[in-house]
Amino acid sequence: MKFRRYTWQHLLLITGMLFCFACSEDKPVETKAEVPPVAKNPFKFYKDIEVKPGLNIEVLSWGKGPDSIGGYQLLMSDSIRNNYKSEAVERKGIITDAWNMDLDNDGNPEFYVQLLSKKNVSDLNVFEFAGGDFNKINFPSLNSSQKKGYAGNDKFFIKNGDLFRSFPVKDESDSTKSTLKTYQYKLSGNSFSTKELDKQ
Repeated sequence: MKFRRYTWQHLLLITGMLFCFACSEDKPVETKAEVPPVAKNPFKFYKDIEVKPGLNIEVLSWGKGPDSIGGYQLLMSDSIRNNYKSEAVERKGIITDAWNMDLDNDGNPEFYVQLLSKKNVSDLNVFEFAGGDFNKINFPSLNSSQKKGYAGNDKFFIKNGDLFRSFPVKDESDSTKSTLKTYQYKLSGNSFSTKELDKQ
């Protein structure tokens, strides 16, 4: 009888201890998966231009200060010849577009980087890739007669392989009226010439 009593006491004691251990077990803590912060794109402008299969130019701009100040880079990748070159340029303006063409038909592509230099004034930076290097070609600014009535809102466009620039010109006698001036640009010997087309 004593043996039975002790057995029941032991069983009750063991059960109580197991119950205590079971209650004191740490419950798994629910953790929410942390979403890593999305990194800001360090490049304010990026464009990959395929000149021909195997030859690409990447144009990217950067800068930590105001949007209109910083730099940009032209990265040339010629995977067929295992040739890689780059050109770093300071910029004053916001890059709005970039493209390539061979305006002078000499077999060396030019790269055009369009910048918004003021609120509504556009300009071009032009580079030709020849002899294994980027060579800057000065794009002509508007002269005093071309600027007459000029108020910005330039548009550069390509038509039939030619480069054009158009912008509205205010009428001096009536400020509510404006006409559209269009210039065609030709390139020869790394020098641009300009021709005004008929006003529209």
